[in-house]
Amino acid sequence: MAILILDDDPDVALAARLLLQRRFGPVRLLHQPEALLPALDAGDVELLLLDMNFLPGRTDGAQGLELLQRALAHSPELPLIVMTAYAEVNLAVAALKAGAFDFVTKPWDNAKLCATVAAALARRAPQGGVGQPSALLGEAPAMRELRALIQSVAPTEANVLVLGEMGSGKELVAREIHAGSKRVGEIFLAVDLGALSETTLESELFGHKRGSFTDARQERPGRFQAAAGGTLFLDEVANLPLAGQAKLLTVLERREVTPLGADRALPVDVRIVSATNLDEAALFDPLRFRPDLLYRLNTIVLRVPPLRERREDIPLLARHYLAAYAQQYGKPLRDCSAAAWQALQANDWPGNVRALRHACERAVILGQGTQLEAADFGLNAATIQAPAAATAATSSAGPSLSLHEREREALDQALRQAEGNISQAARLLGLSRAALYRRMEKHGL
Repeated sequence: MAILILDDDPDVALAARLLLQRRFGPVRLLHQPEALLPALDAGDVELLLLDMNFLPGRTDGAQGLELLQRALAHSPELPLIVMTAYAEVNLAVAALKAGAFDFVTKPWDNAKLCATVAAALARRAPQGGVGQPSALLGEAPAMRELRALIQSVAPTEANVLVLGEMGSGKELVAREIHAGSKRVGEIFLAVDLGALSETTLESELFGHKRGSFTDARQERPGRFQAAAGGTLFLDEVANLPLAGQAKLLTVLERREVTPLGADRALPVDVRIVSATNLDEAALFDPLRFRPDLLYRLNTIVLRVPPLRERREDIPLLARHYLAAYAQQYGKPLRDCSAAAWQALQANDWPGNVRALRHACERAVILGQGTQLEAADFGLNAATIQAPAAATAATSSAGPSLSLHEREREALDQALRQAEGNISQAARLLGLSRAALYRRMEKHGL
């Protein structure tokens, strides 16, 4: 099984493949729309990422929407994610209403793209199997209570605030609320407020008119308008600056938005689910978060427990992910040794379910024995120190003069220095983004 990417820009498609194949296995690329249905006929596509514009100068997405409909008519159960430019939010909404699972905007945030792909793959299988929403698995009392609360809250129109640490599954909780609501047939739109700058915040949320600022070359609806009739998920809401909080409060009070450059307000009909990883003491600090906005958002508060507080669920979650990744990578399904189970349950998992999922993926890929050991999950201190020791041994043998190795070292050093930011790493190396992507693929980075 493979992820399929259809994008007429080879550099964009390559960038997506380099990112996704490390996490999700084989990724195939297509650049011509007419090649889509023959590729789907092969029957080994588990997810489709689809660009929406293929003709030069066209931004209406008509061809992308037609391809989307043909793909879903051919494979109704195929999860499909559309890729659009920031200026095409209205196009993304049309794609969602036509049956797309979700959309990502270009240029994308790597973490957001991976999270969207993971969510789409998780929903591919029937509920109760490998594809069950994994962050909501668990029989610990706190998880049973959370699921019961979701069932009670979902059918209402109450605003919900989801509290939880990073990686605990707050967005999946928000999606479950939407799935159980009267708005389930409408759009679920997630917005990472922490990723919006102060200069673009108002335009992104409320929209703008053409000419309202220097780069406003065309009118664009904001996220409130794009989510009309559905659920708007405001992720990391506590990251909003106080000025942005005041504007958000005004919208929630009046149930209307005024796009930048507009002379009249527009009514909005959305249900608000918000989330933050800020602890409650900081959340009630008026210097961090406006109390009047908090009271608007927290009609209902749901708390997602960290994994360390429900250690009894770790075996269930681990088995779920091990089975999922064994199937994804075509690996045998192996059990853990007693020592591995003990290590898994003893670990505090500061990254919560997300970190456990990554550890299980690592174990499936790297494990060699008939049973999985703690080291396969990266929980053995010796395995963490081994790469450093190997590097030291290489250094003591003298620097390599191989141009291939030196180029790889330069790429690796630039990526580390830029903390994975491709644009910054490319500037450090004096390369274009496209050239950097090609070299990364050559060296398997």
